[in-house]
Amino acid sequence: MEALLCKRLGDPASSAPEGKNPESSPIVVSRNHPIPELDSPTAVRVKVKATSLNYANYLQVLGKYQEKPPLPFIPGSDYAGTVDAVGPAVTKFKVGDRVCSLASLGSYATFIVQDQSLLFGVPKGCDLVAAAALPVAFGTSHVALVHRANLTSSQVLLVLGAAGGVGVAAVQIGKVCGAVVIAVARGPGKVQFLKSLGVDHVVDLSNQNVTASVKEFLKSRNLKGVDVLYDPVGGKLTKETMKLLNWGAQILVIGFASGEIPVIPANITLVKNWTVHGLYWGSYRIHRPAVLEDSIRELLSWVEKGLITIHISHIYSLSEANLAFSAIKDRKAIGKVMIAFDDPGSARSKL
Repeated sequence: MEALLCKRLGDPASSAPEGKNPESSPIVVSRNHPIPELDSPTAVRVKVKATSLNYANYLQVLGKYQEKPPLPFIPGSDYAGTVDAVGPAVTKFKVGDRVCSLASLGSYATFIVQDQSLLFGVPKGCDLVAAAALPVAFGTSHVALVHRANLTSSQVLLVLGAAGGVGVAAVQIGKVCGAVVIAVARGPGKVQFLKSLGVDHVVDLSNQNVTASVKEFLKSRNLKGVDVLYDPVGGKLTKETMKLLNWGAQILVIGFASGEIPVIPANITLVKNWTVHGLYWGSYRIHRPAVLEDSIRELLSWVEKGLITIHISHIYSLSEANLAFSAIKDRKAIGKVMIAFDDPGSARSKL
């Protein structure tokens, strides 16, 4: 089978895995990698149709993620495809069923094996490429906003990095919850896209001051401030937007795409009665698997009902993985970046 191998740590966007000098890239496409065998009676082998690129996947190849697997490894987390083989004790799925899931590693390959308990059936109306984009980005935002923050229709939600994978998910989930949603992004294309999602107010960082813009909007709506801050960015933007938070506000720490870990002053947190939630979504598989499973099932039902839409920015082939990682690194994407199998080799935008 085909698989993308990380043989050493480094920038996967730096050069093509099948270029003239493949040794210069930390990733390489293996054309004859062994197909994984069923490793338990309840194991299921899935033929992968598409797999998602998340910022965490990029950091893992760089060696900067909190989980550091031994080399070499096959990166990848969320994916979708069809059941190829099942163990003798499998009761939930049969060969040919459409499924999606997430793995700690291994989805950047033609086949992957997981236990049946970790798989979810994909609704008939949902495209497999879209289903592959759902678990991590939408799962992170759903657990953060619905399970941790208990977002309600009476609240104001401020989403940083709103045009990225988790950001697009967060603004849509915010609207499903009935909240007033304010989105922060950079560039007119991203602003227009976010407006098309029904966001109540969008701040364009390329030509607007976030504090002034949000305050003006809040005043126009007779609102006091922000109740929930969704922050996958960190850095100076976190410090700036904390000025907008209400007494009793909640801060959701999702990640640090800016490369800078912010300082949230404990004294101000105390005086203003803020709640700071650290959200490492992947650890829910170990500590609260039922929460994660219920979250993904609800999201799949929302897709089926048309309450949320999974926006695919770019699709690449496995041999173009460096371009896919580059789209993440350079913030070119609006929505999700995907790797698809059995598709034409050229990269294309879906927006």
